[in-house]
Amino acid sequence: MGGDNVLEISGLSVEFATERGKLRALRNVDLSIPRGAIVGVVGESGCGKSTMINSIIGLLAHNASVTTGSIVFEGSDLLQKSERELRDIRGKRISMVFQDPMTTLNPVLSIGTQMIDIQYRDPINAEQKKARSIEMLQRVDIPDPESRLGNYPHQFSGGMRQRIAIAMALQAEPALLIADEPTTALDATLEVQIIHRLKDLQRSMGCSILFISHHLGVIAELCDYVIVMYGGEVVERGSVRDIFHRPSHPYTEKLLECDPARITATTRSLPTIPGEIPDLANLPRGCIFAERCDKSVAVCLEQAPVDRETGDHHWARCHLCGDHAG
Repeated sequence: MGGDNVLEISGLSVEFATERGKLRALRNVDLSIPRGAIVGVVGESGCGKSTMINSIIGLLAHNASVTTGSIVFEGSDLLQKSERELRDIRGKRISMVFQDPMTTLNPVLSIGTQMIDIQYRDPINAEQKKARSIEMLQRVDIPDPESRLGNYPHQFSGGMRQRIAIAMALQAEPALLIADEPTTALDATLEVQIIHRLKDLQRSMGCSILFISHHLGVIAELCDYVIVMYGGEVVERGSVRDIFHRPSHPYTEKLLECDPARITATTRSLPTIPGEIPDLANLPRGCIFAERCDKSVAVCLEQAPVDRETGDHHWARCHLCGDHAG
């Protein structure tokens, strides 16, 4: 993932102050998003996806602190920005689509009011803002968009609400769209429709997307590159083809084995990864995944691994990645 990147995270570490001591939520995270690319982030709950998002948009909790690293967006470090500067970036240069559209949309305001109100920073008149809102609703396949501007969120289906949320996020033509599990609340048919629509819009508008999901099939369908997170670390990163066809980290292999889409025989039980996720307030000395890994050796328990390049722009944080890659 070299070249011209709209976002580049280097060595990012984030800690939370808790009653149990420091909780090291992110440790030495590296991530790049090339211009015009879709980068997927996948991992179990608690892997650090939300902390990473909140670090990017500058909305970490009051007890959180960034201890090391940089988040360079369009050439400047977001961690060095003032709150006012970040407000100017959020919603305009960086937009978000959240998991549940009912928490994104205000239930007591019409869709039109909300779509026009979020354009308050644009130096155009109300009619132009309304015209832009209608155009965006058309682009996400909302039928009869002009008349539906007066409707309220509850008058739309779940899939239509999510399409409206995408329209609102893309209305400002951001350089980066962060989509935080935007299809989780939808059924499989609607999920496919949203993914195809999002990909079409991304291609036509040329923005980059950071797509967070636990659904491996969606990641494979939508993304150009994949970041695999576990226990606050990026354990593997590479192209979608490399990650799905030749995973280099044992956690990635296990994650793919647990994908229901890969199960070919009838079974009463779904595959799982044995063991528990690590305690981020009491981290192991060695590899973060060693205690759950059936390939671990002595060095895995004693020494934390570094990133190793296992192919062209393909990295894994594993002592043994060269031994079982491919």
